[in-house]
Amino acid sequence: MSTPYPFTAIVGQDDLRLGLLLNAVSPAVGGVLVRGEKGTAKSTAVRALAALMPEVPVVAGCRFSCDPALPDPACPDGPHEAGTGVSRDARMVELPVGASEDRLVGALDIERALAEGVKAFEPGLLADAHRGILYVDEVNLLHDHLVDLLLDAAAMGASYVEREGVSVRHAARFLLVGTMNPEEGELRPQLLDRFGLTVEVAASRETDQRVEVVRRRLAYDDDPAGFAATWAGEEGALRARIVAARALLPEVRLGDGALRQIAATCAAFEVDGMRADIVMARTATALAAWAGRTDVLAEDVRQAALLALPHRRRRNPFDAPGLDEDKLDDTLEQNSGEDDDPDPDGPGGGGRPPRGDGPDTPPRPEDEAGDTPAQSVPEQGQEQGQGRSSGAGEQQPVRATEPFRTKMLSVPGLGEGAAGRRSRARTEHGRTTGARRPQGALTKLHLAATVQAAAPHQRARGRSGRGLVVRRDDLRQATREGREGNLVLFVVDASGSMAAQQRMSAVKGAVLSLLLDAYQRRDKVGLITFRGKDAEVVLPPTSSVDAAAARLEMLPTGGRTPVAAGLLKAHEVLRVERLRDPSRRPLLVLVTDGRATGGPEPVALASRAARLHEVEGTASVVVDCESGPVRLGLAGSLARDLGGSAVTLDELRADSIAGLVKDVQASSRRAA
Repeated sequence: MSTPYPFTAIVGQDDLRLGLLLNAVSPAVGGVLVRGEKGTAKSTAVRALAALMPEVPVVAGCRFSCDPALPDPACPDGPHEAGTGVSRDARMVELPVGASEDRLVGALDIERALAEGVKAFEPGLLADAHRGILYVDEVNLLHDHLVDLLLDAAAMGASYVEREGVSVRHAARFLLVGTMNPEEGELRPQLLDRFGLTVEVAASRETDQRVEVVRRRLAYDDDPAGFAATWAGEEGALRARIVAARALLPEVRLGDGALRQIAATCAAFEVDGMRADIVMARTATALAAWAGRTDVLAEDVRQAALLALPHRRRRNPFDAPGLDEDKLDDTLEQNSGEDDDPDPDGPGGGGRPPRGDGPDTPPRPEDEAGDTPAQSVPEQGQEQGQGRSSGAGEQQPVRATEPFRTKMLSVPGLGEGAAGRRSRARTEHGRTTGARRPQGALTKLHLAATVQAAAPHQRARGRSGRGLVVRRDDLRQATREGREGNLVLFVVDASGSMAAQQRMSAVKGAVLSLLLDAYQRRDKVGLITFRGKDAEVVLPPTSSVDAAAARLEMLPTGGRTPVAAGLLKAHEVLRVERLRDPSRRPLLVLVTDGRATGGPEPVALASRAARLHEVEGTASVVVDCESGPVRLGLAGSLARDLGGSAVTLDELRADSIAGLVKDVQASSRRAA
């Protein structure tokens, strides 16, 4: 077994270390989500935490880590009698992004269940993680069906495996730790809310600190065991402090004054539900125990808010996480009560211990200005690229109108791409549509088809009892139909003909609405713009819909309308993406008024470029932005050349008048 990097040897990243340590002190805090760029010690810190966790008493031989003092009466390996048990190290179980459902929750031996009527159950990762740490690297890339299972287990503290009338239940309470790079996409709100705390990490911009990071990492790589030995004393001291804080935790008093500050803070930041209040209360209590105090102070409430609220205050997927600290301080000041604050010089006071370089001191995020995440998106009104020359007639970016709910746009046919919510596809989850012989391991049994395959052979197989004699060749895999996520490639006209303020605002609002729809349907997105003489890939295909929205917001307009260049650029992007991910079907969304200009025969060139996509069979939709009393219908012609459909900006709305008329007509036909 490899030697983990020592937790106390991590340089900087005080918020990250504090968030993890608070969960070690009080697992009831609910885990931590670590957000940050690549190479910021996210995974290193999580793996190092496992070595600091106190040992766990378990029932000897139990595969589900039952507590010997209070064994689970429904444990599949039970029943257990209360006893002393044995102790082992706390486990850290890693959930791979591409894991199967059976690997996560466990698998039933269906053949034995049918033939013998026994529950032969092989535990999964949720069972292994019980009373330990479940770590998900790149948690934002986790498939939806695994997210659903995690949500169920986190909510109920148990895992249920049910298949064709056979069910198994076991306890699954774990410390959930996830790491993610926001550039690769955001988490579903339901899973985001399940993380008690969130921390943002970034590489330090201080030279001395970066030098120390490299020096320690090289020393560890040269001799992991020797490097760990040099930090053994600090690791032991930190482990002892965690044990002491756990012992002190039940004695910590959360007074009415602190509770009022917690409630007022959550109300002021308009977080949904009551989970934020509960998490803040538990975090503030853990902070007090970590500082060796039995009373919760206002500074504990403040730090708890900075850790527990940023990911809960997002009002829509494009809002950046964060907290207005001035507003936080004002709220705490307005709701401060002196009756609950102990004397800072008394036995229970003392405030925070002096800062040091070790992780045993509660860190304060304002102490390290060098670790503030760099802004990846320019402020509103700034140019996106410094030093970029403006084209002739270029206008400053305008804000998008408010997003709206869009009509459902989908790719026709039946795909086999990654699970999502847009187009029809053969998936592991969904409604059963048929059966087939399993290719590899059986995952979803089609019971009726299996019985039908086995029934004719019962006499020949010498069946004498009630059980059905089932062999491997009889098993049938259920084929299911659900929804897949697609690659939605936006090709947006940013030429002078789109430059009118109200018109471009409406266009940006429509694209923003489609991006929001893509976020909800778990699509990948890409963004191409064309204006002047050429087209530009503003955002290569990615899962980060936030990044696409930010690029769209800073999009300037002006110049000619090279529609052909935009379509040719899209053709090249889709060609590369088909090689990278052939199972993910694309949906091309062209946003233009169709008035191609620039160069010889621009309309004819645009028509020929469109036919390239039609030949490839690319599903496409043209959002017709033409307005005014005189309309040429050029966008509709492009849609026909693409082999797709055209919708106007008004028709794109799910609640448009045109949609209502169609719904009324459909209802009338059903009534007749």
